[in-house]
Amino acid sequence: MKTTYRAMQVTTAGNLELVERQTPEPNAGEVLIAIEACGICGADASDIDRADPTLQPPRVPGHEVVGRVVAVGANAPSTWKIGQRVGVGRLGGHCNECSECRRGRFNLCRNQPVVGSSCDGGYAEMMIARATGLVSIPDELSSAEAAPILCAGIATFNALKKSGAEAGDTVAILGIGGLGHMALQYARKMGFRVVAVGRGEDIAEEATRLGAHRYIDTIRENPADAINAMGGAKAILTTTANPMAVTALMPALAPGGRLIVLGVGKDPLPVSTGYLVGAERAVIGSITGSPFENEKTLDFSVLTGVRPRIETMPLERAQEAVQKMRSGEANFRVVLTMGDQTNAYQ
Repeated sequence: MKTTYRAMQVTTAGNLELVERQTPEPNAGEVLIAIEACGICGADASDIDRADPTLQPPRVPGHEVVGRVVAVGANAPSTWKIGQRVGVGRLGGHCNECSECRRGRFNLCRNQPVVGSSCDGGYAEMMIARATGLVSIPDELSSAEAAPILCAGIATFNALKKSGAEAGDTVAILGIGGLGHMALQYARKMGFRVVAVGRGEDIAEEATRLGAHRYIDTIRENPADAINAMGGAKAILTTTANPMAVTALMPALAPGGRLIVLGVGKDPLPVSTGYLVGAERAVIGSITGSPFENEKTLDFSVLTGVRPRIETMPLERAQEAVQKMRSGEANFRVVLTMGDQTNAYQ
């Protein structure tokens, strides 16, 4: 095994630097992963901009990580073998001790690291991970394909499962980007009547290819009126952090419907209490999922042919890749690649 590895670390707010680090050894309950791919998520921008400048060594961002196990710490479950391909998402591994873990709600564990934020992530050739956070990767998916599913995929897949919608119901997806393009595919494969809501006609054709039965351009149409003309939406999944865009769409929610919030922003979301009470509507948040749920998302993706739309860039171009994501010029998702690590443990 190599004694050093390359990593892109946050040297100053907003800036990444390529460095060489010593290869670490996993502690009890941990594994060392040789990374093959790491997707770039919108949350990475916040991690990079807000990284603690006093932290030494500086933080490595990235939380859509796929690679191979190259070392296993003491007391790690026998499930994980040297050479096995695994993934790690935003949630870095539950504690198995807190009240939420005892309830089996592992994604709500308050004692787990946030990958790329409170612990080092996947913009690197190596990474230490808690064994409780590991996800098994199906052979049918390449590492670059699987990486975005570990965050954008599970976030939208689980949100749709929590929506209360049934096959044949109308489900609206607000925001057709890194998360939204996955939501459209999953919603179509789940049997929903899928409405994509975006800004501009330039993405109309792509939204249809991804699974939308109907695309609504908010520049040309009032989206709430258009959806109400269809009978209203049983569920609205919003991936945008713009509260005004969400508020404008909320009147399209049918009685008993749910608004599922995925986009996180600083501004509050104004909601009329009478609007909620009068027709038993609900607003809920959804945060990714457990490793088991992540594996179900991957398996569903394999079974139904759902794949993220990606473009790949090498690790050393991470700064450029993040900027491309920030600018909105990315082809839905950018994935950093580090090459085949099949024999990295040798």
